[in-house]
Amino acid sequence: MAQHLSGPASLQGQVALITGGAGGMGRAIAQAFHGAGATVIATDRAEHEDVGDGIHYRQYDVTSRPATDRLVDGIVAEYGKVDILVLCAGIIARTPLADSSDDEWDAILSVNVRGVVNPTRKLFPLMCAQGFGKILAAGSIAAKNGGVASGPAYVASKAAVHGMMRWIAKAGAPHGVYANTLAPGPVETAMWANVTGQAAPSANGTVPLGRYGNAQDIAQAALFLCSPASNWITGTSLDISGGMWMD
Repeated sequence: MAQHLSGPASLQGQVALITGGAGGMGRAIAQAFHGAGATVIATDRAEHEDVGDGIHYRQYDVTSRPATDRLVDGIVAEYGKVDILVLCAGIIARTPLADSSDDEWDAILSVNVRGVVNPTRKLFPLMCAQGFGKILAAGSIAAKNGGVASGPAYVASKAAVHGMMRWIAKAGAPHGVYANTLAPGPVETAMWANVTGQAAPSANGTVPLGRYGNAQDIAQAALFLCSPASNWITGTSLDISGGMWMD
């Protein structure tokens, strides 16, 4: 069994792949990882994105298995390995159940679930073979409380992500492969602004710590879970919600 002792929150010498890297949370995570010494490849749907100095960018459609194979094979050929996979690609919808369409369900599940399955399915055996890997998925408080400002398709998709990471954690543990999930509450990003129509409700009385989250809150939690600082943590769902959810 591969075993790794906990240590400093440094990513020196590691290669990290981040999906959804042009979004608010993904971009902040990419920059935090780069600052901690990792070689970072950030991906998103656009052909070109400025994700920060020193960070490598690749266009990538997470819903495509052939695109996943090309991306990962190319990264391994260039850098020799992938140590860390962070899964931030996601979309959201607020449509009530009775009004939701098949197309909306297909779109949400394709990006939020298959977009986790594809990169993980490709990289998990490679990480097991090298005896180390950290996989971190962006879940949501919605998977635990039924949603804050989201509809049932989004809630269901994030619940699936939480469940899959627990499976990966159990299967990967003997091989030194970790899997954890972030469970953010409302985070002030472009996606949250789209959901709330630019007029978010006040955090006072809703969030015990008195404010909504920001991208740095998520990035620092991601750095902890993907660094040696958390080498005795796997299969967990880390609540980052200002106290909105406590368990």
